[in-house]
Amino acid sequence: MIPAIDPRCVYDLAHPLEPAMPVSPNHPGYRMALLRRHGHMVRADGGSAANEMIMMGGHTGTHLDALAHVSQDGKLHGGVDAQAAQTGGRFTRLGVETVAPIVGRGVLIDVAAENGAIDAGTPVTADDLARAADRHRTDPSGAVAILVRTGWAKHWSTPSMYLGHESGVPGVDESGARWIAGHRPRAAGGDSMAFEHVPPGRGHALLPVHRILLVEHGIHIIENLDLEQLARDRRYEFLFMCAPLAFIGATGAPVRPVAVAL
Repeated sequence: MIPAIDPRCVYDLAHPLEPAMPVSPNHPGYRMALLRRHGHMVRADGGSAANEMIMMGGHTGTHLDALAHVSQDGKLHGGVDAQAAQTGGRFTRLGVETVAPIVGRGVLIDVAAENGAIDAGTPVTADDLARAADRHRTDPSGAVAILVRTGWAKHWSTPSMYLGHESGVPGVDESGARWIAGHRPRAAGGDSMAFEHVPPGRGHALLPVHRILLVEHGIHIIENLDLEQLARDRRYEFLFMCAPLAFIGATGAPVRPVAVAL
């Protein structure tokens, strides 16, 4: 018999979807409209139903990057030709529908634990990640997901600040990405729009961490995570579950990851 899980041990790591939430300038925003309302049609027994139309990009809100999302010198992960793979209006290789559900041991690397949040535009290095893991006695080896908290989610309700075009955004730098890749997780995630370090004024002009993780190592990236409650309760190891919607040939999809503290 499967034991019951205390709801207090289940952590929802996704932000709710709403039109006012932060959205990268490279991706479509979120819209929802009710197409059918209660009372538009009433059945003979008095029952009624409502439904909606939802429009959004694959990289809007909390989402997972498929390996088709980024190429380097015309090649996707594993040397797949990007031009050939995208012929026909959708990816025939490495689309998000090829991502099996990610279930297993997850770890939280809380680099912001001592100060609550890292300053805008600050890089998170390999040394920063290693020190945080040691401080919380967390071994990322063998984890299916490595989640990095910078504390930047506190700006989620202020989109201009969260995007950080002028101020920059804290995040993993190239050394940090290689540290993560060395532990060979299936996914790496963070609490900002791009996951990686964005210097002040540069925006998303260069995204080397995406190249290292997606193209070079085949590690998925999960962006816009809400890691605050997990950090407050000092849950550094947990059962992690995440499954993207299986959009055929898409480069990303919304997710609602869950951490279960066992």
